[in-house]
Amino acid sequence: MAAKSDGAAVSVEDDNPPRSAPDPGVPSIPSGGRRPYTLLDCCWVLCALLVFFSDGATDLWLAADYYLRGDYWWFGLTLVFVVVPSAVVQVLSFRWFVYDYTELSGDAAVTESDAAFGTKDSGGGGEQRGDGAAVHAGNAAGSGPAVCGSSGAASPRSCCTVCMWVFQSVLHVLQLGQVWRYVHALYLGAQSRMHGAGPRRHFHWRLMFESADITMLRLLEAFLKSAPQLVLQLSIMIHGNGVLPLQGLSASASLVSLAWMIASYQKVLRDSRDDKLPMSYKAVIAQMLWHFFTIGARTVAFALFASVFQLYFGIFIVSHWCLMTFWIIQGETDFCMSKWEEIIYNMVVGIIYIFCWFNVKEGPSRFRMGVYYCVTLGENVALTAAWYAYRGPHTSDSAALVVVCLVACSFALGTFFMLLYYCWLHPDGPVLGSQWGGCVDEGVVGAGGMGGVIDACLTPSQGSQTDMVITSPPRTLPRTKDPGEPAPGERDKERDRDNCLPVFQVRPSPSSSPALLHRTSSSSRAHEGPVIRIDLPRKRYPAWDAHFIDRRLRKTILLLETSSAVSPRIQYRSSLMGSKEVLEYETTV
Repeated sequence: MAAKSDGAAVSVEDDNPPRSAPDPGVPSIPSGGRRPYTLLDCCWVLCALLVFFSDGATDLWLAADYYLRGDYWWFGLTLVFVVVPSAVVQVLSFRWFVYDYTELSGDAAVTESDAAFGTKDSGGGGEQRGDGAAVHAGNAAGSGPAVCGSSGAASPRSCCTVCMWVFQSVLHVLQLGQVWRYVHALYLGAQSRMHGAGPRRHFHWRLMFESADITMLRLLEAFLKSAPQLVLQLSIMIHGNGVLPLQGLSASASLVSLAWMIASYQKVLRDSRDDKLPMSYKAVIAQMLWHFFTIGARTVAFALFASVFQLYFGIFIVSHWCLMTFWIIQGETDFCMSKWEEIIYNMVVGIIYIFCWFNVKEGPSRFRMGVYYCVTLGENVALTAAWYAYRGPHTSDSAALVVVCLVACSFALGTFFMLLYYCWLHPDGPVLGSQWGGCVDEGVVGAGGMGGVIDACLTPSQGSQTDMVITSPPRTLPRTKDPGEPAPGERDKERDRDNCLPVFQVRPSPSSSPALLHRTSSSSRAHEGPVIRIDLPRKRYPAWDAHFIDRRLRKTILLLETSSAVSPRIQYRSSLMGSKEVLEYETTV
């Protein structure tokens, strides 16, 4: 789950057809040139900084208030949920910085011919996935001279290096590592806006790498700090039968931080992939409101139950976490570069699943999400009902009913914004209707206003797998024999099928498809610059690409980008290769 904070302009290619594109007839645009940095992006980062500071400041302020009031037990718990998660995130952030500013081990160098780097576990000592992930970088004829391996730029003077190390050490000791990364992201965004096309692409990709690091760190911190802090403060409010202003402020800031980071993570993840459409800010706000209300209902139910059954609440949380982690591991996620990092990642996602839904598996997620929210709804009802039945005498019936209605209305509002997001604001279009198909009555198609809906239902979604080119019939379908003369009943069935609207359409030939023409032209540019071949299939959404996760690969990309006039291209191994093609590919590496 590690990533580093520097990057380079790269063009990503996959031997597989892209799974989604802006339009079926428009070629996929590389992420590096997707769109320029805008003022709205800058405002989003500034708001993220505001959320970060408000969350941490209100928690510390509340802890100091508990101490002054003599509530040392609440003071200790509040402070622990602030300091410990923050320290964990700072250690991880500083580890990434150390790797970013440490030279590549060994005598790694990029020459005019080639240079090979192994994408081993960035943390060191992890078991590598696959049969071996080799990165092959080859420069085209006429490239620049050999460049020694470094962190991606010319080695700075020793005094500047010492100052940078001291500066970063002080920042991380003061728990301000994320603040520096946010400021660095603002700087990279401003640079990408002020420079021309070439430098703009370079700064844009460095911005994407930095944004990926920030979202990973902040998402981890949100569910290690903000989520437990929210449950703790709500439990204290219910236990004390009163709400202090600072308690409400701290709980609100924690809830906003959780919802903000989930939506921000999804936006940056989509922006980083060239096979997915970017998420608009309207969709981000809808997703943030979706998680705000569902997490709010979830945490209130937790707090109600914990105020009466402290021991059973701990048993429930551990049981739910174990169940969700087992479910995630059984789904065989593909996120990290090593087996042990993948297990740790699944355990962290299990913590996220205590509070909200988080997609980690490739493919349609509606069934899995529906199962999760059915389980969540049942748990919320059970926890709230248990509190209502065994609540203390100081809580009146009218106040208890108000709290129960609050939980129900909050969950209903979250479900409403979830449907709003998937029906109207999803980047791939209305997902809930994208899988409908079959024969539709012509009268309905001709009805006013329904033609567009029917077309949308019969058109494959941008994120579906219908872009895959099938070159042979599936093995489960028998090949047809001599057709002969069809039976009388078969003629009627064939006539009915001919009258149906087409659900599956034949893709145009390569000579008339702009997307395939773009892929052909990309292949013709194979010798225009360095090519980095990654001997692994490209990870599918919602996983990050390997060049975002593996920091050694990032440093290689940055090294090649600075030593070549043309941005390096990344080529992943095709998952459609046969055994002979894979063998030939590996021999070239």
